Amino acid sequence: MKFSLYQMDIFPGDPERNRQKVKTWIEKEVNENAPDTVVLPEMWTTAYTLDELDGLADRDGEPTCSFLKELAAKYEINIIGGSVANQVKGRIYNSSFIFNRKGEQVYQYDKVHLVPMLDEPNFLTGGEKAAEVFELDGVKMGVIICYDLRFPELIRSLAIEGAQILFIVAEWPLARRSHWMTLQKARAIENQMYVLSCNRIGSYDGVEFSGTSMVTDPWGDVLIEGRVEEEESLSIVLDLEKVKKVRTDVPIFTSRVPQLYKKEL
Repeated sequence: MKFSLYQMDIFPGDPERNRQKVKTWIEKEVNENAPDTVVLPEMWTTAYTLDELDGLADRDGEPTCSFLKELAAKYEINIIGGSVANQVKGRIYNSSFIFNRKGEQVYQYDKVHLVPMLDEPNFLTGGEKAAEVFELDGVKMGVIICYDLRFPELIRSLAIEGAQILFIVAEWPLARRSHWMTLQKARAIENQMYVLSCNRIGSYDGVEFSGTSMVTDPWGDVLIEGRVEEEESLSIVLDLEKVKKVRTDVPIFTSRVPQLYKKEL
């Protein structure tokens, strides 16, 4: 399968301008690289304009879902829709929407872990459902959002359910770039899966973002890595047979002894 990741800068508080930017990128990427799946970063419609989200956030996924649905169907591509601020019944969630080649929404994930350092809990509501596995082109996958990366329990559950690919959509800060890189390798190794991350670049409200979107294989080797300060596209073809081989060669899932693990810590 071929994937394209959009390591983009974001126009703060301007959803329409960002949608046009994403549309132009997808059109160009389809023509030049013909990906099966494209991936966007976290909060790509608004950036972290938290105190403005009452007026900027989607309402029940709109207009973002219709926008992505149309692009997915038109170009017959899968879309990992990054995440957007999404207002539902008066509460604003950080939501990721996934679409298949037919333009059908196959999954929605609301970010579970909110970032205290960025005051997310003061403006957003955490997701109330654990991340789940979804399928695109018959391949089991999962998606998490930024700070979720620090919580291995969430990701392990996806691996146990058979996910071969984990997507991380993010606005991860430059100040913690070393954590960003190390944790991705750890999640790939301990779960024997591909980890594909799509992070933004640029800065907003005094926070500089780290870029460094990455694709890490099930051995923990980084196959491709974005730069820190440059907007760019990362394109790669993944051999999914490698997941099966690694899980056979080092059979950690059959070696688990879950009855001896504490359920709640």
